[in-house]
Amino acid sequence: QVQLVESGGGLVQAGGSLRLSCGASGNIFSANTMGWYRQAPGKQREVVAVIDPDDKITYAQSVRGRFTISRGYAGPTVHLDMNDLRPDDTGIYFCNYIAGTKDYWGQGTQVTVSY
Repeated sequence: QVQLVESGGGLVQAGGSLRLSCGASGNIFSANTMGWYRQAPGKQREVVAVIDPDDKITYAQSVRGRFTISRGYAGPTVHLDMNDLRPDDTGIYFCNYIAGTKDYWGQGTQVTVSY
């Protein structure tokens, strides 16, 4: 089992910034894919940014140039730096961890961007 703990969500005005962090613990594999997904009210969960075992990064088109995903230096941790936030970035942000056939999700952290 792998446990994911997210932090850093909150309320911010449009144009502001937030940093999300996710730490993984438990039966961790060094080769893993970690990423962030989000779900807005009434919409399906969508990918925001993913970093693979070779540190190849993929961003959703809507966040490219504004968001940056990175791995932390202390253990299996991933950060999402979000700049120039927009109201349509509002949603619950979920951390995801994949290693082999195992796929785990965090409980989510709320991000709300006001006008």
